[in-house]
Amino acid sequence: MSHNTYGHLFRVTTWGESHGPALGCIIDGVPPRIPLTEADIQPFLDKRRPGQSRHTTQRREADQVRILSGVFEDPETGEQVTTGTPISLIIENTDQRSKDYGEIKDRYRPGHADYTYEAKYGIRDYRGGGRQSARETAARVAAGAIARKVIGGIKVRGALVQVGPHKIDRANWDWDETARNDFWSPDAKAAELWESYLDEVRKAGSSCGAVIEVVAEGVPAGLGAPIYAKLDTDIAAAFMSINAVKGVEIGNGFEAASLSGEENADEMRMENGKPAFLTNHAGGILGGISTGQDVIARFAVKPTSSILTPRRSVTRKGEEVDVRTKGRHDPCVGIRAVPVGEAMMACVLADHLLRHRGQTGGL
Repeated sequence: MSHNTYGHLFRVTTWGESHGPALGCIIDGVPPRIPLTEADIQPFLDKRRPGQSRHTTQRREADQVRILSGVFEDPETGEQVTTGTPISLIIENTDQRSKDYGEIKDRYRPGHADYTYEAKYGIRDYRGGGRQSARETAARVAAGAIARKVIGGIKVRGALVQVGPHKIDRANWDWDETARNDFWSPDAKAAELWESYLDEVRKAGSSCGAVIEVVAEGVPAGLGAPIYAKLDTDIAAAFMSINAVKGVEIGNGFEAASLSGEENADEMRMENGKPAFLTNHAGGILGGISTGQDVIARFAVKPTSSILTPRRSVTRKGEEVDVRTKGRHDPCVGIRAVPVGEAMMACVLADHLLRHRGQTGGL
């Protein structure tokens, strides 16, 4: 199985399965002498960790990360820093229940990649989805923590802006609120509604989708290239690589199709001797290159496919069956997708920052 690596200069290779002994990643291209310890990575893994509320899977994983390579004691400061060599991270799995999946080992779960994996490889790990499981995203979050060290002052934050049909009221947006509720919602009133809505969804044995918005502040102008290395192209690809993501938009996204040219174009004026944009419909990217404004992107996550409601399917032998997926699953995977989206944005920005330096020597 190839294609487990993303990035060009900041390159991340993830490995491991949902019910294997461990998972992790190897990160290549990190500049030397950047302070880095497990304590810099763990808070982001804790944000993604399962079992933190009744609205996420009750699988209990500590998600404790260990750095296996790529760091050493700085000869001048004595602190642990990167050496410029590949950084290897490992996260052990400790709460697998493989027996929960015994009934579906020969059945294709509707909405999952069971059939397509077997059609391609002729074999699949049915225990929690194996490599296709969202458990793999723990490694991405760990890599994203290191990417944040590379991008320095650029701040990357994510929020849940829609659960099922219920959207936030953007007039209530408060970044501080995202840390005060179980949904990373910037709208306290929306979080209250989502709580009762998800309780109903969970009791019905069903699931729902969500939309996550990720904002990167402090991105300098000039990242990206106009043809095959557009910044928005790589952001879209990174988000689409996340499990269950079915759509991505940058800035106004699909809403731009309903605007006039006058409404959509971000006008400019001079401010403190520099060009300044009056609006940000483009989401901080024009012609594939960052404008210096906030980079804003959203991605849509489909409803969790593992549900208790029986769905029609077939077996490996072609028998028609009903499939009811047991186990511990998120009624809305969008909640824990917030830190994953942040991580992927950070990784893309780290890669483009290093590529920009390599081409222009700037920043």
